[in-house]
Amino acid sequence: MPSPVIPPLSSAAFALRAAAVTLRADPFEVGDEAALHHEADALIVVDDGRIAAFGDHAALRRALPPDVPVTHHRDALVVPGFIDAHVHYPQTGIIGAGGKRLIDWLNHYTFAAEGEFVDPLHARHVADLFLDACLSHGTTTASVYCTVHPASVDAFFAAAEARGLRMNAGKTLMDRHAPDFLLDDAQRGYDESKALIERWRGRGRLGYVVTPRFAITSTPAQLEAAGALLAEHPDAWCQTHIAEQLDEVAWIAELYPERLDYLDVYDHYGLLGPRTLLGHGLHLGEREWQRCHDSGTTVVHCPTSNAFLGSGLFDWAQAKKTGRPVSVALASDVGGGTTLSMMATMGAAHQIAQLGGHRLSATRSLHLATRGAARALQLDDRIGSLTPGHEADLVVLDLGHSPLTRLRMKRCDSIDQVLFMLMTMGDDRAIREVYVMGRPIGVERLRMAVADDAASATA
Repeated sequence: MPSPVIPPLSSAAFALRAAAVTLRADPFEVGDEAALHHEADALIVVDDGRIAAFGDHAALRRALPPDVPVTHHRDALVVPGFIDAHVHYPQTGIIGAGGKRLIDWLNHYTFAAEGEFVDPLHARHVADLFLDACLSHGTTTASVYCTVHPASVDAFFAAAEARGLRMNAGKTLMDRHAPDFLLDDAQRGYDESKALIERWRGRGRLGYVVTPRFAITSTPAQLEAAGALLAEHPDAWCQTHIAEQLDEVAWIAELYPERLDYLDVYDHYGLLGPRTLLGHGLHLGEREWQRCHDSGTTVVHCPTSNAFLGSGLFDWAQAKKTGRPVSVALASDVGGGTTLSMMATMGAAHQIAQLGGHRLSATRSLHLATRGAARALQLDDRIGSLTPGHEADLVVLDLGHSPLTRLRMKRCDSIDQVLFMLMTMGDDRAIREVYVMGRPIGVERLRMAVADDAASATA
């Protein structure tokens, strides 16, 4: 067997030693065992912000130059940085605002909170708090909804750029069925989005997402403008909501009687494709699932939000139907969602699947929040797995972060059981360290800063 090769390294290179897991294929396609790569004692070599080598410690250590420092994380598991494929940073302050269904929830809580982002200082404060909270939960990439205010996008991207994060985001487009203080119009939404694209594209690790909230709050003219933006900027993404609740679906049928169904509204205006993420998709018909498959469009599963707002159960049998599987990613959907933790979100996805009569394994859940989400974002050539050449966004999980997890670990006899333990019992205490492009962020310091920031916001 040939000796492992480590490329020439700079003087800043370092290595991590720990157990590690990553996905090397899609478990929905090839099965869990073939997809999951588990190294019980791994070495991850990092240089210039990227993974230079990954494999068995004993084999790689012999090829590692002696002057490269190695940090040994015992009782830990290294995974790729988590990816949240659908989240609203302006809703950070209304997590857990309950007692309403979707439309009433938007009118009672969400629109009022988003109206505050007319103030750029407020936007920057919440962007800082949101991103630090994401990092403290191990999330290093997200597809983010801002508000209708361009300043909310500027604040978010500035905060993400300062942290070196790979983040996608966009200005929310709304020109009807919302309070006047949150409405733009088709032309202004187009002009402001275009200016934001030109201002932020190609800067750091940032990507722009054309973001009509959903077809209820956008006129046909605005959806047409959104399609024009995508046609003019093929490197941009698109995100919106679809079929979250049945009364929403019925309203769409009233607003767009000429269209075949909800998905056909977006299809008609050129909003589907491999760079499009549709949040929820709980009440899609067979034709819509087939069209998502044919167009390469991703449906984003938001389990804690779906449960909290009473929206329904995600249909895994339809999503991964033999012969026409649909791309699926996982998301927190804060503030309808109840946590920024992607581990807790994985656990919730398992529970929702169980209620629907479908078993969602720990390996598949991890895929949905790492490699699968990266593929949905067309970023799997850069992030989402522990692959040499990929950006070194890494999370070190503490396998004994609480007395209960230490007790549970004694009975975990497989990596599958370890992953299940983490996604059902893990919380932010399980995040021992996070690396962004190979830079440790100092989780304990960050966690205290988030707590202090949140306390000052309520003082």
